[in-house]
Amino acid sequence: MSHDELSQDPQHPVFPDDFSADPYRRVPPPDELGDIDDRFVFDFRAYDDDLEDGQRWSTWLSVEPLCRGPEPLPDWVVTSQGAIDTELGVLKTGKEADVHLVERADPLDPAAGVVMAAKRYRSPEHRAFHRAASYTEGRSMKRSRDERAVKRKSTFGRQVAAGEWAVSEWAALVRLWNLGLPVPYPVQIDGTEILMEWITVVDEDGTVATAPRLAQTRPSPELLASYFQQLTDALATMVQNGLVHGDLSAYNILAAGERLVVIDLPQIVDLVGNLNGMTFLQRDCANICGWFRSRGLDVDEHALFAELMAHAF
Repeated sequence: MSHDELSQDPQHPVFPDDFSADPYRRVPPPDELGDIDDRFVFDFRAYDDDLEDGQRWSTWLSVEPLCRGPEPLPDWVVTSQGAIDTELGVLKTGKEADVHLVERADPLDPAAGVVMAAKRYRSPEHRAFHRAASYTEGRSMKRSRDERAVKRKSTFGRQVAAGEWAVSEWAALVRLWNLGLPVPYPVQIDGTEILMEWITVVDEDGTVATAPRLAQTRPSPELLASYFQQLTDALATMVQNGLVHGDLSAYNILAAGERLVVIDLPQIVDLVGNLNGMTFLQRDCANICGWFRSRGLDVDEHALFAELMAHAF
């Protein structure tokens, strides 16, 4: 195609020999732009791409929407794409999972950062829960291949098991939070890691610390009675919705000042769908009442179980 033919083809314009794009590279000052719609104005701030050891970019936007916490989001949740997750150390170790502290903060807005608890299930060295088969009674997996691998206890099966326990706890946290029960807010799940609210207390000197387990406390008689009523109300709401904690004790309940927060929920079971549902509920009642009696509160596990049954049916 000749030069003249190209110049007449609208899809292949030919610019004059003296054409220069330099004038179009000039950015006029604001006073030359006139009125600009505020919706098209924004501040651009660059981020440093270099991360230190123990840091990663926030995974908030890299997980599926259903893997993020229920809405409305608490105002402390950091959703900035430029936020960085920084490892702060191990909070607690366990047989099946470890809990770490992770700070999520935007370097350009560090004051809005938040420290969360990151529960990470071990894989493939994950060790099954004691009497795990009893807890998983009535549960089903999406893929039969995964279910067969778990039963064979292969390396892949252990990886699947770790993921299944994480998913189970995530689902329990989301459901109980939506029911208004005292559990940590579930921020997100990514594989075998669950990020959740860090339950804290403030010491007399203003230091923020992890809330102690109920077993570590020595509450006054009035607070002890309040704690028991809080647990009774929480258990009643759970059984009304056909749920049983399955492993409730003073060691997986946090005392955040005057309120209790229930944690460790991967083994939650269906009261009716699981053949051991009633047995687990009776055991939860016995564990709780036994601890409260040891602190001087006159309670009876049989009376508590009967009360919960009245709520369930």
